[in-house]
Amino acid sequence: MIIDCHGHYTTAPASHDAFRKQQVAHFNDPTLPPPVYPKISDDELRASVEHNQLRLLRERGADMTIFSPRASTMAHHVGDERVSAEWTRHCNDLIARVVGLYPETFIGVCQLPQSPGVPIAHSIAELERCVNELGFVGCNLNPDPSGGHWTGVPLTDRAWYPFFEKMVELDVPAMVHVSGSCNANFHATGAHYLNADTTAFMQFLQGDLFRDFPDLRFIIPHGGGAVPYHWGRFRGLADMLGKPPLNEHVMKNVFFDTCVYHQPGIDLLFKVIDIDNILFGSEMVGAVRGIDPETGHYFDDTLRYVEALGLSAQDRAKILSGNARRVYPRLDAQLKARGV
Repeated sequence: MIIDCHGHYTTAPASHDAFRKQQVAHFNDPTLPPPVYPKISDDELRASVEHNQLRLLRERGADMTIFSPRASTMAHHVGDERVSAEWTRHCNDLIARVVGLYPETFIGVCQLPQSPGVPIAHSIAELERCVNELGFVGCNLNPDPSGGHWTGVPLTDRAWYPFFEKMVELDVPAMVHVSGSCNANFHATGAHYLNADTTAFMQFLQGDLFRDFPDLRFIIPHGGGAVPYHWGRFRGLADMLGKPPLNEHVMKNVFFDTCVYHQPGIDLLFKVIDIDNILFGSEMVGAVRGIDPETGHYFDDTLRYVEALGLSAQDRAKILSGNARRVYPRLDAQLKARGV
């Protein structure tokens, strides 16, 4: 079985996105009529994925994707706590509907109703709803709800602890994933995303979060940002800061995906990072959608890169499904209940 750990609903119906525009407009000008969430038919949902994610999964040979709302439109920096909560609920409900239509192919991961300056504890209720009522298996956690200005505290700060306690209680991981950038210095997918991946790892390195939460699990996407490609720097910094070796201090709790869009990058990722810490992912249909003129294949067809590594059958099974089932125990339980 091949499980893609990193999928976003980037092809949601246009009326869903139109509601968001109306919602933000109403927030900015309360004299405008409040928006009403549209009625979206099952046929619209089917069309949105059958010609996109579902088609590509079949063409590329994957079986399932862990599916979450579009990252760039989480936009936690837009509006206020009420706006974010309303938008988040609609986004997560839409994911649940897609999963309900294609339960063999999609499994849900939730967006959180974060807002700058609002305690992360206020996101616990939505996490509980999505896990306990909708059957989701994890969440996307934004380390920078300010949208590129980094006005909050590091992930190792105790302000995050109430949410981490709930993650441990529910036995769900979080993918560390920022949203859109409102800072012109940082292109969203080319800079802000990768900066955040690298920043989150460094925060984990500097702190002692996993001493307090030994069962907490994070997926750092996009191949871990700059981390695998500067592994010596991070090992050296851990030594300078008096921290244990990274495999003891961080890597029992942190995992990277394979959303790296060329073969040399994948080769280096697998050379540096332990096989048990890598989950197959493609982020399709996502940040890079075109065809690589050097290969003639889509940049985000990451399964091709993994297959080219010539892994042993055991290691291939870990990368393509085993590690995901271990990191997402609720996914594993649902699959076992189906006899998979």
